[in-house]
Amino acid sequence: MPAVLPAATAAAAPVAAPRGKRGLTPYLLLAPGIIFLLVFFAVPTVQLLAASMYDRTGSIETGYAQTFSLDNFSYAWNLYQPQIFRSLTYSLIATVLCIAIGYPLAYAIALKSGRWKNLMLILVVAPFFTSFLVRTFAWKAILADTGPLVSVLRAIHLLGPDGRLLATPVAVIAGIVYNFLPFTVLPLYTSLDKLDPRLLEASADLAHGPVRSFLRVTLPLTMPGIVAGTLLTFVPATGDYVNSQLLGNTSTTMIGNVIQSRLLVVKDLPVGSALSVVLMVAILVLVMLYLRKTDTDEVV
Repeated sequence: MPAVLPAATAAAAPVAAPRGKRGLTPYLLLAPGIIFLLVFFAVPTVQLLAASMYDRTGSIETGYAQTFSLDNFSYAWNLYQPQIFRSLTYSLIATVLCIAIGYPLAYAIALKSGRWKNLMLILVVAPFFTSFLVRTFAWKAILADTGPLVSVLRAIHLLGPDGRLLATPVAVIAGIVYNFLPFTVLPLYTSLDKLDPRLLEASADLAHGPVRSFLRVTLPLTMPGIVAGTLLTFVPATGDYVNSQLLGNTSTTMIGNVIQSRLLVVKDLPVGSALSVVLMVAILVLVMLYLRKTDTDEVV
């Protein structure tokens, strides 16, 4: 037996990879993602920046002269400030509502649903089985002046006889909340599901009530999920234009509608690109301020 042990030990020992291959492995694993980002993010972003500094007097037919001037940014900012601030306001309200609705829902799924957990998760993502447009059109029927919701609200006098929901800011924000709620619930669920129940038991042993345990234990430990849900909701909602297009009117126009119109209808490439850059910078600044304020290094 003693003579067999060295051979068995040698057979069980892992075979070390050659130093050259081991050094290249991380780069080979990263290569597909880096190539994808270069082709579909970096290159389009550079093109967008270049187009935002074209001469506004040009056209797609005659071509644009590259000016490297910032005039288009000041022009777009001064002309479309209301739409920019309206988009940020709608997105902020929708994000707060998504957190307020999504946190109790994610809490119930992660900690209280037991064997129904998987079914409830499927129900959360079930709206994704249909397209974004179909879901928004469904809301158009629900909020219509002749729909059941408006009839009920008029019957209980929460709406006047001529009151309406469709083509109002309420309808646009409701559509954003509905369409982006799963993006808030899923990271919250992931964060809550990782919560160690023994920490809650320890908090109860220290005579902390449910409210204090939630504020001192649950909420801080699930802050990464709140941050992730906020970003996944706020960022795409700010650039959304479908909800405003189908559920709003001209007074609820968001910056996404303006960019879509400038690029695809008016064919005004410089101003449309400048607006896109302004929106990206505004979102980036707000996200950086939010991450700094929440002081969260980990996101889910």
